[in-house]
Amino acid sequence: MSTTTPMSYEDAIAAFEPVIGLETHVELGTRTKMFCGCATVFGAEPNTQVCPVCLGLPGALPVANAAAIEATIRIGLALNCTIASWCRFARKNYFYPDMPKNFQTSQYDEPLCENGYVDVDVNGETVRVEIERVHLEEDTGKSLHVGGSTGRIQGAKESLVDYNRAGIPLVEIVTNPVAGAGSLAPEVARAYVTELREIIRGLNVSDVRMEQGSMRCDVNTSLNRPGQEWGTRTETKNVNSLRSVERAVTSEIQRQAALLDAGETILQETRHFHETTGDTSPGRSKETATDYRYFPEPDLTPMAPDAEWVSQLKAALPELPRVRRQRLQADWGISSHEMASVLNAGAVELIEDTIAAGASSDAARKWWLGELSRRANETGTELSELGIDARQVAQLQSLIDEGKLNDKLARQVIDGVLAGEGDPERVAKERGLEVVSDAGALTKAVDDAIAANPDVAEKIRGGAHNAAGVLIGAVMKTTKGQADAKTVRELILEKLS
Repeated sequence: MSTTTPMSYEDAIAAFEPVIGLETHVELGTRTKMFCGCATVFGAEPNTQVCPVCLGLPGALPVANAAAIEATIRIGLALNCTIASWCRFARKNYFYPDMPKNFQTSQYDEPLCENGYVDVDVNGETVRVEIERVHLEEDTGKSLHVGGSTGRIQGAKESLVDYNRAGIPLVEIVTNPVAGAGSLAPEVARAYVTELREIIRGLNVSDVRMEQGSMRCDVNTSLNRPGQEWGTRTETKNVNSLRSVERAVTSEIQRQAALLDAGETILQETRHFHETTGDTSPGRSKETATDYRYFPEPDLTPMAPDAEWVSQLKAALPELPRVRRQRLQADWGISSHEMASVLNAGAVELIEDTIAAGASSDAARKWWLGELSRRANETGTELSELGIDARQVAQLQSLIDEGKLNDKLARQVIDGVLAGEGDPERVAKERGLEVVSDAGALTKAVDDAIAANPDVAEKIRGGAHNAAGVLIGAVMKTTKGQADAKTVRELILEKLS
Protein backbone atom coordinates (compact mmCIF):
# COMPACT_ATOMS: atom_id res chain seq x y z
CA MET A 1 0.00 0.00 0.00
CA SER A 2 1.38 3.42 -0.95
CA THR A 3 2.38 5.82 1.80
CA THR A 4 2.52 8.86 -0.48
CA THR A 5 1.61 12.04 1.41
CA PRO A 6 -1.62 13.61 0.06
CA MET A 7 -1.10 16.67 -2.12
CA SER A 8 -2.55 19.99 -1.02
CA TYR A 9 -6.01 20.56 -2.41
CA GLU A 10 -4.96 23.73 -4.25
CA ASP A 11 -2.03 21.97 -5.98
CA ALA A 12 -4.20 18.94 -6.83
CA ILE A 13 -6.84 21.09 -8.53
CA ALA A 14 -4.17 23.08 -10.37
CA ALA A 15 -2.73 19.88 -11.87
CA PHE A 16 -5.76 17.64 -12.36
CA GLU A 17 -9.43 17.73 -13.31
CA PRO A 18 -11.79 15.77 -11.01
CA VAL A 19 -14.72 13.71 -12.20
CA ILE A 20 -17.26 12.57 -9.63
CA GLY A 21 -20.27 10.29 -9.59
CA LEU A 22 -22.67 9.38 -6.82
CA GLU A 23 -24.62 6.22 -6.09
CA THR A 24 -27.17 6.88 -3.38
CA HIS A 25 -29.15 4.15 -1.64
CA VAL A 26 -32.43 5.04 0.02
CA GLU A 27 -34.38 2.66 2.24
CA LEU A 28 -38.08 3.13 1.60
CA GLY A 29 -40.37 3.62 4.58
CA THR A 30 -42.79 0.85 3.69
CA ARG A 31 -44.53 -1.10 6.44
CA THR A 32 -43.23 -4.44 5.12
CA LYS A 33 -40.18 -5.65 3.23
CA MET A 34 -39.73 -5.74 -0.53
CA PHE A 35 -40.64 -9.36 -1.20
CA CYS A 36 -42.26 -10.60 2.02
CA GLY A 37 -44.50 -9.47 4.86
CA CYS A 38 -41.82 -8.96 7.52
CA ALA A 39 -41.85 -5.69 9.46
CA THR A 40 -39.28 -2.96 8.81
CA VAL A 41 -39.12 -1.26 12.23
CA PHE A 42 -35.68 0.23 12.90
CA GLY A 43 -33.90 -0.88 16.07
CA ALA A 44 -35.77 -4.15 16.67
CA GLU A 45 -33.98 -7.02 18.40
CA PRO A 46 -31.57 -8.69 15.93
CA ASN A 47 -33.05 -11.36 13.67
CA THR A 48 -36.62 -10.94 14.93
CA GLN A 49 -38.00 -9.49 11.67
CA VAL A 50 -37.17 -12.36 9.33
CA CYS A 51 -38.96 -15.17 7.51
CA PRO A 52 -38.14 -17.94 5.00
CA VAL A 53 -38.40 -15.47 2.08
CA CYS A 54 -35.96 -12.82 3.31
CA LEU A 55 -33.66 -15.52 4.73
CA GLY A 56 -33.55 -17.21 1.32
CA LEU A 57 -34.69 -20.61 2.56
CA PRO A 58 -35.39 -23.30 -0.08
CA GLY A 59 -38.81 -23.14 -1.68
CA ALA A 60 -39.69 -19.64 -0.45
CA LEU A 61 -41.14 -17.44 -3.20
CA PRO A 62 -41.07 -13.63 -3.31
CA VAL A 63 -44.00 -11.29 -4.00
CA ALA A 64 -43.18 -7.70 -4.99
CA ASN A 65 -44.27 -4.86 -2.70
CA ALA A 66 -46.65 -2.60 -4.69
CA ALA A 67 -46.12 0.35 -2.34
CA ALA A 68 -42.36 0.21 -2.94
CA ILE A 69 -42.85 0.20 -6.69
CA GLU A 70 -45.13 3.24 -6.47
CA ALA A 71 -42.66 5.06 -4.21
CA THR A 72 -39.82 4.40 -6.66
CA ILE A 73 -41.85 5.75 -9.57
CA ARG A 74 -42.64 8.90 -7.56
CA ILE A 75 -38.93 9.36 -6.85
CA GLY A 76 -38.14 8.93 -10.53
CA LEU A 77 -40.78 11.48 -11.52
CA ALA A 78 -39.47 13.99 -8.97
CA LEU A 79 -36.00 13.52 -10.49
CA ASN A 80 -37.31 14.22 -14.01
CA CYS A 81 -36.81 10.62 -15.12
CA THR A 82 -38.51 8.64 -17.84
CA ILE A 83 -40.57 5.81 -16.34
CA ALA A 84 -40.18 2.46 -18.07
CA SER A 85 -43.26 1.01 -19.73
CA TRP A 86 -41.81 -2.46 -19.13
CA CYS A 87 -38.99 -3.65 -16.87
CA ARG A 88 -38.06 -6.56 -14.66
CA PHE A 89 -35.99 -7.68 -11.71
CA ALA A 90 -32.67 -9.49 -12.01
CA ARG A 91 -30.46 -11.59 -9.75
CA LYS A 92 -27.14 -10.00 -8.81
CA ASN A 93 -24.97 -12.92 -7.70
CA TYR A 94 -22.28 -12.56 -5.08
CA PHE A 95 -21.38 -14.13 -1.77
CA TYR A 96 -21.26 -11.91 1.29
CA PRO A 97 -22.22 -12.91 4.84
CA ASP A 98 -24.97 -10.29 5.12
CA MET A 99 -26.66 -11.51 1.91
CA PRO A 100 -28.65 -14.59 3.04
CA LYS A 101 -29.62 -15.75 -0.46
CA ASN A 102 -26.10 -15.28 -1.91
CA PHE A 103 -27.75 -13.10 -4.53
CA GLN A 104 -29.53 -9.76 -4.39
CA THR A 105 -32.82 -9.22 -6.19
CA SER A 106 -32.15 -5.98 -8.04
CA GLN A 107 -32.46 -4.50 -11.53
CA TYR A 108 -29.77 -4.54 -14.19
CA ASP A 109 -30.20 -3.33 -17.77
CA GLU A 110 -33.92 -2.55 -17.46
CA PRO A 111 -34.36 -0.06 -14.58
CA LEU A 112 -37.71 1.33 -13.53
CA CYS A 113 -36.61 4.96 -14.06
CA GLU A 114 -33.82 6.50 -16.14
CA ASN A 115 -32.46 9.64 -17.83
CA GLY A 116 -33.33 12.29 -15.24
CA TYR A 117 -31.57 15.26 -13.66
CA VAL A 118 -31.32 17.42 -10.54
CA ASP A 119 -30.32 21.09 -10.58
CA VAL A 120 -28.27 22.31 -7.61
CA ASP A 121 -26.98 25.75 -6.67
CA VAL A 122 -23.31 26.09 -5.78
CA ASN A 123 -21.61 29.46 -5.21
CA GLY A 124 -24.34 31.29 -7.10
CA GLU A 125 -24.17 28.94 -10.10
CA THR A 126 -26.67 26.28 -11.15
CA VAL A 127 -25.11 22.88 -11.83
CA ARG A 128 -27.15 20.15 -13.51
CA VAL A 129 -26.41 16.65 -12.23
CA GLU A 130 -27.71 14.05 -14.67
CA ILE A 131 -29.36 10.91 -13.31
CA GLU A 132 -28.51 7.74 -15.21
CA ARG A 133 -31.01 5.46 -13.49
CA VAL A 134 -33.23 4.90 -10.48
CA HIS A 135 -33.82 1.25 -9.74
CA LEU A 136 -35.44 -0.83 -7.03
CA GLU A 137 -33.80 -3.65 -5.11
CA GLU A 138 -33.61 -5.18 -1.63
CA ASP A 139 -31.24 -4.18 1.15
CA THR A 140 -28.71 -6.53 2.71
CA GLY A 141 -28.39 -7.52 6.34
CA LYS A 142 -25.97 -5.81 8.67
CA SER A 143 -22.64 -7.20 9.83
CA LEU A 144 -21.52 -6.32 13.35
CA HIS A 145 -17.80 -6.67 14.07
CA VAL A 146 -17.21 -7.08 17.78
CA GLY A 147 -14.07 -6.66 19.85
CA GLY A 148 -12.07 -4.23 17.75
CA SER A 149 -11.57 -0.51 18.17
CA THR A 150 -12.96 0.66 14.81
CA GLY A 151 -16.12 -1.38 14.36
CA ARG A 152 -14.64 -2.85 11.18
CA ILE A 153 -13.65 -6.45 10.56
CA GLN A 154 -9.94 -5.69 10.90
CA GLY A 155 -9.00 -6.34 14.50
CA ALA A 156 -12.41 -7.68 15.51
CA LYS A 157 -12.64 -10.83 17.63
CA GLU A 158 -15.91 -12.01 16.11
CA SER A 159 -18.53 -10.97 13.57
CA LEU A 160 -22.30 -11.21 13.95
CA VAL A 161 -25.01 -10.74 11.33
CA ASP A 162 -28.43 -9.14 11.85
CA TYR A 163 -30.81 -10.00 9.01
CA ASN A 164 -33.60 -7.65 10.08
CA ARG A 165 -32.55 -5.21 7.36
CA ALA A 166 -32.26 -7.90 4.67
CA GLY A 167 -35.09 -7.48 2.19
CA ILE A 168 -36.09 -3.91 3.07
CA PRO A 169 -36.99 -2.02 -0.16
CA LEU A 170 -33.94 -0.10 -1.35
CA VAL A 171 -33.87 2.47 -4.14
CA GLU A 172 -30.54 3.12 -5.82
CA ILE A 173 -30.09 6.46 -7.57
CA VAL A 174 -27.07 6.61 -9.88
CA THR A 175 -25.74 9.77 -11.50
CA ASN A 176 -23.84 10.08 -14.73
CA PRO A 177 -20.23 11.23 -14.28
CA VAL A 178 -20.08 14.89 -13.30
CA ALA A 179 -17.13 16.59 -15.00
CA GLY A 180 -16.12 20.24 -15.21
CA ALA A 181 -16.83 21.21 -11.61
CA GLY A 182 -13.13 21.82 -10.90
CA SER A 183 -12.42 22.99 -7.37
CA LEU A 184 -16.16 22.96 -6.60
CA ALA A 185 -16.46 19.18 -7.08
CA PRO A 186 -16.72 18.42 -3.32
CA GLU A 187 -19.34 21.17 -2.88
CA VAL A 188 -21.30 19.93 -5.90
CA ALA A 189 -21.35 16.42 -4.41
CA ARG A 190 -22.65 17.71 -1.09
CA ALA A 191 -25.20 20.01 -2.73
CA TYR A 192 -26.53 17.14 -4.85
CA VAL A 193 -26.97 14.75 -1.92
CA THR A 194 -28.55 17.56 0.10
CA GLU A 195 -31.04 18.29 -2.67
CA LEU A 196 -31.75 14.61 -3.19
CA ARG A 197 -32.46 14.15 0.51
CA GLU A 198 -34.84 17.11 0.51
CA ILE A 199 -36.69 15.80 -2.56
CA ILE A 200 -37.16 12.32 -1.09
CA ARG A 201 -38.13 13.66 2.33
CA GLY A 202 -40.75 15.86 0.64
CA LEU A 203 -42.21 12.81 -1.09
CA ASN A 204 -42.66 11.16 2.33
CA VAL A 205 -41.35 7.81 1.07
CA SER A 206 -38.34 7.58 3.42
CA ASP A 207 -37.06 9.29 6.55
CA VAL A 208 -33.63 9.58 4.79
CA ARG A 209 -31.82 9.47 8.14
CA MET A 210 -28.20 9.16 7.11
CA GLU A 211 -27.09 8.49 10.69
CA GLN A 212 -29.36 5.41 10.80
CA GLY A 213 -28.39 4.17 7.35
CA SER A 214 -31.72 4.76 5.62
CA MET A 215 -29.80 6.96 3.19
CA ARG A 216 -26.25 6.00 2.24
CA CYS A 217 -23.99 7.41 -0.43
CA ASP A 218 -21.18 5.79 -2.44
CA VAL A 219 -18.86 8.49 -3.80
CA ASN A 220 -16.93 7.83 -7.03
CA THR A 221 -13.89 9.99 -7.74
CA SER A 222 -11.29 10.06 -10.51
CA LEU A 223 -8.67 12.50 -11.77
CA ASN A 224 -7.21 13.25 -15.17
CA ARG A 225 -4.73 15.70 -16.61
CA PRO A 226 -6.43 18.52 -18.55
CA GLY A 227 -7.33 17.32 -22.03
CA GLN A 228 -6.67 13.66 -21.29
CA GLU A 229 -9.12 10.77 -20.83
CA TRP A 230 -10.85 10.30 -17.51
CA GLY A 231 -8.81 8.40 -14.98
CA THR A 232 -9.51 5.24 -12.98
CA ARG A 233 -12.21 5.80 -10.37
CA THR A 234 -12.44 4.71 -6.77
CA GLU A 235 -15.70 4.20 -4.89
CA THR A 236 -15.85 5.39 -1.29
CA LYS A 237 -18.61 3.28 0.26
CA ASN A 238 -21.45 4.08 2.64
CA VAL A 239 -20.67 7.69 3.43
CA ASN A 240 -23.29 8.64 6.00
CA SER A 241 -23.42 12.43 6.36
CA LEU A 242 -23.57 15.44 4.06
CA ARG A 243 -20.33 16.82 5.48
CA SER A 244 -18.60 13.49 4.95
CA VAL A 245 -19.66 13.37 1.29
CA GLU A 246 -17.79 16.63 0.74
CA ARG A 247 -14.79 15.50 2.79
CA ALA A 248 -14.59 12.13 1.01
CA VAL A 249 -14.32 13.80 -2.41
CA THR A 250 -11.72 16.25 -1.13
CA SER A 251 -9.67 13.46 0.44
CA GLU A 252 -9.70 11.28 -2.66
CA ILE A 253 -8.69 14.21 -4.90
CA GLN A 254 -5.68 14.90 -2.68
CA ARG A 255 -4.71 11.22 -2.36
CA GLN A 256 -5.05 10.38 -6.05
CA ALA A 257 -3.24 13.56 -7.12
CA ALA A 258 -0.22 12.64 -5.00
CA LEU A 259 -0.11 9.11 -6.46
CA LEU A 260 -0.44 10.27 -10.06
CA ASP A 261 2.13 13.00 -9.55
CA ALA A 262 4.55 10.36 -8.22
CA GLY A 263 3.99 8.23 -11.34
CA GLU A 264 1.90 5.59 -9.58
CA THR A 265 -1.43 4.19 -10.77
CA ILE A 266 -4.89 4.37 -9.22
CA LEU A 267 -6.50 1.03 -8.41
CA GLN A 268 -10.18 0.57 -9.19
CA GLU A 269 -11.37 -0.35 -5.72
CA THR A 270 -13.84 0.41 -2.97
CA ARG A 271 -12.57 2.51 -0.07
CA HIS A 272 -13.73 3.26 3.46
CA PHE A 273 -14.11 6.82 4.74
CA HIS A 274 -12.91 7.55 8.28
CA GLU A 275 -14.88 10.24 10.11
CA THR A 276 -12.15 10.89 12.66
CA THR A 277 -9.33 11.56 10.20
CA GLY A 278 -11.21 12.60 7.06
CA ASP A 279 -9.25 10.20 4.84
CA THR A 280 -9.99 6.86 3.15
CA SER A 281 -8.49 3.38 3.28
CA PRO A 282 -8.67 0.46 0.81
CA GLY A 283 -11.60 -1.92 0.83
CA ARG A 284 -11.74 -4.47 -1.99
CA SER A 285 -11.08 -4.50 -5.71
CA LYS A 286 -14.16 -3.30 -7.55
CA GLU A 287 -16.14 -5.88 -9.47
CA THR A 288 -17.53 -5.25 -12.94
CA ALA A 289 -21.07 -6.10 -14.05
CA THR A 290 -19.95 -9.42 -15.55
CA ASP A 291 -18.58 -10.50 -12.17
CA TYR A 292 -22.10 -10.42 -10.76
CA ARG A 293 -23.49 -12.80 -13.42
CA TYR A 294 -26.80 -10.94 -13.74
CA PHE A 295 -29.76 -12.85 -15.13
CA PRO A 296 -33.55 -12.20 -15.06
CA GLU A 297 -35.27 -13.12 -11.79
CA PRO A 298 -37.35 -16.21 -12.64
CA ASP A 299 -39.64 -15.98 -9.59
CA LEU A 300 -40.99 -12.48 -10.31
CA THR A 301 -43.09 -11.27 -13.23
CA PRO A 302 -41.97 -8.17 -15.17
CA MET A 303 -43.39 -4.77 -14.25
CA ALA A 304 -45.42 -2.73 -16.77
CA PRO A 305 -46.56 0.52 -15.11
CA ASP A 306 -49.77 1.84 -16.64
CA ALA A 307 -49.12 5.18 -18.40
CA GLU A 308 -52.31 6.77 -17.05
CA TRP A 309 -51.40 5.73 -13.49
CA VAL A 310 -47.93 7.22 -13.90
CA SER A 311 -49.50 10.47 -15.14
CA GLN A 312 -51.72 10.56 -12.05
CA LEU A 313 -48.71 10.05 -9.78
CA LYS A 314 -46.88 12.88 -11.54
CA ALA A 315 -49.83 15.25 -11.19
CA ALA A 316 -50.03 14.47 -7.46
CA LEU A 317 -46.36 15.21 -6.69
CA PRO A 318 -45.89 17.78 -3.91
CA GLU A 319 -44.14 21.10 -4.45
CA LEU A 320 -40.50 20.24 -5.08
CA PRO A 321 -37.84 21.69 -2.74
CA ARG A 322 -36.22 23.94 -5.34
CA VAL A 323 -39.56 25.54 -6.26
CA ARG A 324 -40.48 25.80 -2.61
CA ARG A 325 -37.19 27.51 -1.73
CA GLN A 326 -37.69 30.07 -4.48
CA ARG A 327 -41.16 30.81 -3.09
CA LEU A 328 -39.92 31.03 0.50
CA GLN A 329 -36.98 33.22 -0.50
CA ALA A 330 -39.42 35.71 -2.01
CA ASP A 331 -41.76 35.47 1.00
CA TRP A 332 -38.91 36.01 3.48
CA GLY A 333 -37.31 38.79 1.43
CA ILE A 334 -33.79 37.34 1.54
CA SER A 335 -31.00 36.97 -1.00
CA SER A 336 -29.94 33.79 -2.80
CA HIS A 337 -26.80 33.74 -0.67
CA GLU A 338 -28.86 33.88 2.52
CA MET A 339 -31.14 31.14 1.23
CA ALA A 340 -28.08 29.00 0.50
CA SER A 341 -27.02 29.42 4.14
CA VAL A 342 -30.46 28.25 5.26
CA LEU A 343 -30.22 25.21 2.99
CA ASN A 344 -26.67 24.33 4.05
CA ALA A 345 -27.75 24.42 7.68
CA GLY A 346 -30.69 22.09 6.97
CA ALA A 347 -33.02 24.72 8.38
CA VAL A 348 -35.61 25.35 5.64
CA GLU A 349 -38.44 23.41 7.28
CA LEU A 350 -37.45 24.50 10.78
CA ILE A 351 -37.58 28.17 9.87
CA GLU A 352 -40.82 27.73 7.93
CA ASP A 353 -42.44 25.93 10.87
CA THR A 354 -41.16 28.58 13.33
CA ILE A 355 -42.75 31.33 11.23
CA ALA A 356 -45.98 29.33 11.08
CA ALA A 357 -45.87 29.16 14.90
CA GLY A 358 -45.85 32.96 15.14
CA ALA A 359 -42.27 34.23 14.83
CA SER A 360 -41.08 36.69 12.20
CA SER A 361 -38.87 35.36 9.41
CA ASP A 362 -35.94 37.45 10.67
CA ALA A 363 -36.28 36.10 14.20
CA ALA A 364 -36.66 32.51 13.04
CA ARG A 365 -33.54 32.72 10.89
CA LYS A 366 -31.61 34.50 13.65
CA TRP A 367 -32.10 31.64 16.10
CA TRP A 368 -31.78 28.66 13.76
CA LEU A 369 -28.77 30.00 11.84
CA GLY A 370 -27.10 31.57 14.87
CA GLU A 371 -27.22 30.19 18.39
CA LEU A 372 -28.87 26.88 17.53
CA SER A 373 -26.59 26.13 14.56
CA ARG A 374 -23.60 26.88 16.77
CA ARG A 375 -24.78 24.37 19.36
CA ALA A 376 -25.53 21.77 16.69
CA ASN A 377 -22.03 22.15 15.23
CA GLU A 378 -20.40 21.88 18.64
CA THR A 379 -22.18 18.63 19.41
CA GLY A 380 -22.07 17.18 15.87
CA THR A 381 -25.87 17.04 15.81
CA GLU A 382 -28.32 17.75 13.01
CA LEU A 383 -30.41 20.87 13.74
CA SER A 384 -33.61 18.86 13.59
CA GLU A 385 -32.23 16.49 16.26
CA LEU A 386 -30.97 19.19 18.61
CA GLY A 387 -33.77 18.87 21.16
CA ILE A 388 -35.72 22.09 20.55
CA ASP A 389 -38.53 22.40 18.04
CA ALA A 390 -40.03 25.19 15.94
CA ARG A 391 -42.91 25.83 18.35
CA GLN A 392 -40.49 26.30 21.24
CA VAL A 393 -38.29 28.70 19.26
CA ALA A 394 -41.37 30.74 18.36
CA GLN A 395 -42.37 30.81 22.06
CA LEU A 396 -38.87 31.92 23.00
CA GLN A 397 -39.08 34.81 20.55
CA SER A 398 -42.55 35.70 21.83
CA LEU A 399 -41.11 36.11 25.34
CA ILE A 400 -38.49 38.45 23.91
CA ASP A 401 -41.08 40.43 21.97
CA GLU A 402 -43.13 40.81 25.15
CA GLY A 403 -40.10 42.18 26.99
CA LYS A 404 -39.91 39.22 29.35
CA LEU A 405 -36.52 38.02 28.02
CA ASN A 406 -33.50 39.54 26.33
CA ASP A 407 -31.15 37.64 24.05
CA LYS A 408 -28.72 36.82 26.85
CA LEU A 409 -31.44 35.37 29.05
CA ALA A 410 -32.96 33.60 26.06
CA ARG A 411 -29.72 31.69 25.58
CA GLN A 412 -29.95 30.50 29.17
CA VAL A 413 -33.54 29.45 28.53
CA ILE A 414 -32.32 27.41 25.57
CA ASP A 415 -29.96 25.61 27.96
CA GLY A 416 -32.97 24.56 30.01
CA VAL A 417 -35.03 23.46 27.02
CA LEU A 418 -32.16 21.33 25.70
CA ALA A 419 -31.74 19.86 29.18
CA GLY A 420 -35.33 18.64 29.05
CA GLU A 421 -36.75 21.11 31.57
CA GLY A 422 -39.77 21.98 29.44
CA ASP A 423 -40.95 24.76 27.16
CA PRO A 424 -39.25 28.21 27.23
CA GLU A 425 -41.97 29.84 29.35
CA ARG A 426 -41.67 27.17 32.04
CA VAL A 427 -37.86 27.25 31.99
CA ALA A 428 -37.78 31.04 32.30
CA LYS A 429 -40.17 30.95 35.25
CA GLU A 430 -38.53 28.08 37.14
CA ARG A 431 -35.00 29.43 36.60
CA GLY A 432 -36.07 32.98 37.50
CA LEU A 433 -34.76 34.38 34.22
CA GLU A 434 -37.41 36.94 33.28
CA VAL A 435 -36.29 40.49 32.58
CA VAL A 436 -36.67 43.07 35.35
CA SER A 437 -38.32 46.11 33.77
CA ASP A 438 -39.95 47.72 36.79
CA ALA A 439 -38.39 51.16 37.24
CA GLY A 440 -38.66 51.01 41.01
CA ALA A 441 -36.77 47.74 41.18
CA LEU A 442 -34.00 49.13 38.96
CA THR A 443 -33.54 52.55 40.58
CA LYS A 444 -31.09 51.38 43.25
CA ALA A 445 -28.94 49.53 40.70
CA VAL A 446 -28.85 52.65 38.52
CA ASP A 447 -27.95 54.88 41.49
CA ASP A 448 -25.16 52.48 42.49
CA ALA A 449 -23.78 52.46 38.92
CA ILE A 450 -23.76 56.29 38.79
CA ALA A 451 -22.06 56.51 42.17
CA ALA A 452 -19.40 54.00 41.15
CA ASN A 453 -18.66 55.76 37.84
CA PRO A 454 -18.63 59.57 38.51
CA ASP A 455 -16.45 60.35 35.48
CA VAL A 456 -18.87 58.59 33.14
CA ALA A 457 -21.84 60.26 34.82
CA GLU A 458 -20.23 63.67 34.26
CA LYS A 459 -19.77 62.96 30.54
CA ILE A 460 -23.45 62.07 30.23
CA ARG A 461 -24.42 65.29 32.04
CA GLY A 462 -22.33 67.10 29.45
CA GLY A 463 -24.36 65.58 26.60
CA ALA A 464 -22.30 62.47 25.76
CA HIS A 465 -25.28 60.14 25.90
CA ASN A 466 -23.36 57.31 24.19
CA ALA A 467 -21.35 56.94 27.41
CA ALA A 468 -24.51 55.57 29.03
CA GLY A 469 -23.47 52.15 27.71
CA VAL A 470 -20.88 51.86 30.49
CA LEU A 471 -23.50 52.43 33.18
CA ILE A 472 -25.97 50.11 31.46
CA GLY A 473 -23.30 47.40 31.49
CA ALA A 474 -22.72 47.94 35.21
CA VAL A 475 -26.44 47.60 35.92
CA MET A 476 -26.68 44.47 33.79
CA LYS A 477 -23.80 42.94 35.73
CA THR A 478 -25.45 43.75 39.05
CA THR A 479 -28.76 42.25 37.93
CA LYS A 480 -27.11 39.22 36.30
CA GLY A 481 -28.32 40.28 32.88
CA GLN A 482 -31.98 40.44 33.90
CA ALA A 483 -32.44 44.21 33.66
CA ASP A 484 -34.32 45.62 30.70
CA ALA A 485 -31.62 47.62 28.90
CA LYS A 486 -34.08 50.11 27.40
CA THR A 487 -35.61 50.91 30.80
CA VAL A 488 -32.15 51.24 32.38
CA ARG A 489 -31.04 53.68 29.69
CA GLU A 490 -34.14 55.79 30.19
CA LEU A 491 -33.55 55.92 33.97
CA ILE A 492 -29.89 56.89 33.53
CA LEU A 493 -30.63 59.73 31.12
CA GLU A 494 -33.52 60.91 33.24
CA LYS A 495 -31.28 61.16 36.32
CA LEU A 496 -28.31 62.76 34.53
CA SER A 497 -29.95 65.10 32.01
